[in-house]
Amino acid sequence: MSPILRIAVPSIISNITVPLLGLIDVAIVGHLGAASYIGAIAVGGMMFNVIYWIFGFLRMGTSGMTSQALGARRLDETVRMLARSTTIAVGIAILLIVMQYPIREAALMFMNPTDEVRRFSSTYYNICIWGAPAMLGLFAMSGWSIGMQNSRIPMAVAIVQNVVNIIASLLFVFVFGLKVEGVAFGTLTAQYAGFIVSAVLVLSRYRRLLSRYFSFSGIWQRDAMISFFKVNRDIFLRTVCLVSVMMFFTSAGSWQGEVILAVNTMLMQMYMLFSYIMDGFAYAGEALSGKYYGARDTAMLQRTVRHLFIWGAVMTVFFTVAYAVGGDAFLSLLTDDRDVVNASADYFLWALALPVAGVAAFIWDGVFIGCTFTRGMLISMFAASVVFFALYYSLRDVYGNHALWLAFIAYLSVRGIAQTGLFKSYKIG
Repeated sequence: MSPILRIAVPSIISNITVPLLGLIDVAIVGHLGAASYIGAIAVGGMMFNVIYWIFGFLRMGTSGMTSQALGARRLDETVRMLARSTTIAVGIAILLIVMQYPIREAALMFMNPTDEVRRFSSTYYNICIWGAPAMLGLFAMSGWSIGMQNSRIPMAVAIVQNVVNIIASLLFVFVFGLKVEGVAFGTLTAQYAGFIVSAVLVLSRYRRLLSRYFSFSGIWQRDAMISFFKVNRDIFLRTVCLVSVMMFFTSAGSWQGEVILAVNTMLMQMYMLFSYIMDGFAYAGEALSGKYYGARDTAMLQRTVRHLFIWGAVMTVFFTVAYAVGGDAFLSLLTDDRDVVNASADYFLWALALPVAGVAAFIWDGVFIGCTFTRGMLISMFAASVVFFALYYSLRDVYGNHALWLAFIAYLSVRGIAQTGLFKSYKIG
């Protein structure tokens, strides 16, 4: 098996389970009889997407810097990266719990859902916020594992999370009759199960490495911390742009009523499914690009990029064809509401364009993270975000929800085009 597939395949298995967590939640509430339940999961889920996307640097920065340290054979620094990122993750999680009420109210004020959706999504949020330590801790450990060229640990964790989430959510909802609360408790249970499994696997797999090189004295070394936060500052700001677009997308749907919100939520599940598949190859790009960049092996870095784009083209064709053939059946699995399924037909062509528009951005993100070209990621994301908002506000009065989808397609395309140009300008030799 090629190095790309050796990392990508477990990552794909792992990542495919992430949208499945969302799909399971949507499918459960989609059969409870009201569009407001679907909207509540969309709004509640988006609030946590915002939180966890913003702090995604705990995974991305850790992955890139760990893989570069590994490529340079600085094993002591790889261990310090694990300790550094994990302790920072726990500190941020505690702050999120302390600030949970103002964060929730600010998010709901911005998204402005209907009263019923607001009530259900608040319930979801109040329960799931207590999973922040588990989720952020998982970010740090998953990023470190990928940087160490090991995507099997995140895969095992994801499988455990999904099994636990399915069992717990079904139990809480259909046995105890908790509805939205049941979905939230199922998610919370799965998050802590995943965190515990990840910690056990990392400690057991790298026991000798950790015992040999671990030292408290090097964790907070000044130059290392400056480098850590410099890289992660760009990732953080880039993620703020991403979150702004994704949160606005959901909000713009909610402003158009519960049916349009449900339609956009359903179609976005198709995008999320594709994105987490492509992130498997992006993770391979992170691990391998970082390793070869750290080792100053330009030839292997260029070869890795070429092969990643070949696999990206294959995945794009596959998903476009699969969605064209089975899209309506896919949507019908998620909800019994025929109004939502029928309304989705008007916007389905936009969903078919998502793989083509987004493939380059996913691949380049992996390469840029591995090489810590984080300023380029920020520049391309900022440009794409400007295009998104400019297009939507220029066209919304005429085209309504179609303007929203056109702006999102343009946003994905600009990211990939900009990163292609930026990569050619970097000196990687």
